[in-house]
Amino acid sequence: MINEYKKWCDNESLDEISKARLKEIEGDETAIAERFAVPMSFGTAGLRSTMDVGISKMNVYTVGQTTPGLAELIISANGQERGVAVCYDSRNNSELFAKTAASVLTANGIKVYLFDGMRPTPELSFAILYYGCIAGINVTASHNPKEYNGYKVYWDDGAQLPPEHANTVSESAAKTDIFSGVKKMCLDEAKERGLLIMIGDECDEAFLKAVLDCRLDAENTKANGNKVGLAYTALHGTGYKLVPEALKRCGIDNLITIDSQMIPDGNFPTVASPNPENRECFEEAIKKLDELGVDCGAIIATDPDADRIGLAIKDEKGEFFALNGNQIGALLIDHIIKIRKKSGILPENACAIKSVVSSNLFDAICEKNGVRHISVLTGFKYIGEKIKEWAIDGSNTFIFGYEESQGYLSAGYARDKDAIGASVLAAEMVCRHYADGKTVYEALQDIYREYGIYKESVLNVKISGIDPMALMGDIMADIRKKTLDSIGGLKVLAQRDYSTGIIKNIKDGSESPTGLPKSDMLYYELEGGSAVIIRPSGTEPKIKAYILARAESNDEANSIIENCTNDCKALLNK
Repeated sequence: MINEYKKWCDNESLDEISKARLKEIEGDETAIAERFAVPMSFGTAGLRSTMDVGISKMNVYTVGQTTPGLAELIISANGQERGVAVCYDSRNNSELFAKTAASVLTANGIKVYLFDGMRPTPELSFAILYYGCIAGINVTASHNPKEYNGYKVYWDDGAQLPPEHANTVSESAAKTDIFSGVKKMCLDEAKERGLLIMIGDECDEAFLKAVLDCRLDAENTKANGNKVGLAYTALHGTGYKLVPEALKRCGIDNLITIDSQMIPDGNFPTVASPNPENRECFEEAIKKLDELGVDCGAIIATDPDADRIGLAIKDEKGEFFALNGNQIGALLIDHIIKIRKKSGILPENACAIKSVVSSNLFDAICEKNGVRHISVLTGFKYIGEKIKEWAIDGSNTFIFGYEESQGYLSAGYARDKDAIGASVLAAEMVCRHYADGKTVYEALQDIYREYGIYKESVLNVKISGIDPMALMGDIMADIRKKTLDSIGGLKVLAQRDYSTGIIKNIKDGSESPTGLPKSDMLYYELEGGSAVIIRPSGTEPKIKAYILARAESNDEANSIIENCTNDCKALLNK
């Protein structure tokens, strides 16, 4: 640790800002350990950390050290000429990190398609398929606070890097000297050599066409889009351009945009955290709507890299509240199935996908409507894998996929969640209910009356320390050693341990396979259809407990969530 710190201090090529930062922490062992004790782990979600100096942080040096590993992987696959699409969001240093990656790739003889400005994550996924690239890089930390940034890598299917490729990159990065082992090429020289191609408007148009081709109820949206009252906020991110344009092309000419949040800004000055899951992200919009005195059917929000969508609607008292990811997912799959059935375009082999930690209400809606549904591990790459598989073998027709963390996709034009497409789909859904004389809130209550009460909650337990990832592993190992007979007063019927791939029936001790790849996750099936899932986050130092309540009334569901949350707090805090 100290040797690594000194290596950085003594390196003549280190920039002056980093040198000054190292001087500030001189003698502070804790501060040095936080930055130099453990290198960032490169996994299927790439890199993500706070931005600072050191091997544990996001900076031009760690980005530079990682990229030769990707270059090595691409060269081994003879993909130099196919090239890599490179994109970035509105965060501080995102453009710098993206251009650093581009300079390393081109120095290794690999063609790069670099966007001429910030773009949404789903457009990066689309661009890989559109240009036939071997891989893609997006510099983003999604909806994390402003201190964070990240480096996501995608493969030629448009989905995030598979585990075996991530291991190759990780192993190569570990062997690369962070200063002397990284070759770079001036981007002007890369252009002259034909190794750097700038992309922009052409890709935007192709992407928007792909999104708009997925519309299911275009005429109704055009007829009612200007009547229902829709507002949009980009939360200072990359959705500021394409979401309004997509909705305009749907016939919505009077979209209310929240101007104070339509300016891309990596400091996210109007929100504590640019996460559309949080109601506080809608405060600026609600304030503006009150000032304008307009009736609004829904407020749409997108996160900084525009892959996640938030939706705020009015309740029975006329007060705005933010829908959670599972509620949005239920409304959207219900809309898709009903419109497809009405229009006679629901394929016989239609299939919808959700992550395993998402609500079982989704399953109930699909089952009642005769639509096959499957669950995959958390991470949209697993949904992307199924889209690719079905496109090849034709066994199923993908109609929708979602994660409870508010990521949605309704077609295979991209292999990652897409807030631009989800904004169009949400607008369609709001307009359909408006045409039927209902608010979105009333439509949601109809779903609950038909399928029962499903409520969800997520408990986040932050893990601190020099090596939080290792500590999270220890905590999960300790939980596995315990036999839990009940959680929140509900009997545990079965325990799914995705690290072993085994489901154990508690009553008779019988075992069966989970049918999914191995993952560090525990799933407890509870009586009455409720469940608790515990897993470490793949992008942040925290352990998450998902409480999925199934009940006959709101009060009963709230009680289940409260009791299970208390038990999970006690379990994780130990």
